[in-house]
Amino acid sequence: QVQFVESGGGLVQPGGSLRLSCAVSGTIFSIYAAGWYRQAPGKQRELVATITSGGSTKYADSVKGRFTISRDNAKNTVWLQMNSLKPEDTAVYYCNVGTSMGAMSSVGPIGSWGQGTQVTVSS
Repeated sequence: QVQFVESGGGLVQPGGSLRLSCAVSGTIFSIYAAGWYRQAPGKQRELVATITSGGSTKYADSVKGRFTISRDNAKNTVWLQMNSLKPEDTAVYYCNVGTSMGAMSSVGPIGSWGQGTQVTVSS
């Protein structure tokens, strides 16, 4: 069973930065696309960034130019560097994997959800 342990969230002022980490276990991480999702209170979970096994990336328009997703297949880890944070970025952030970037967007990820990590952007 695929497991995800997200970390790195916290309280940050608008304009600040955070780096989220996700440790993946229980699967051959290197063969899958990986992505970060977020869920704000009262809203549906949304996909914000994806990365292929080879390192190609794609971002939601709301975070493009501010967030950077990266991965290390040898460490079974995926990161999300978040810069120029805004109050609307406040959410619980989750990572997951999928068969492709397109599949993660259209069909959804293939793993169960971890506990997520809370990001709060507020002054």
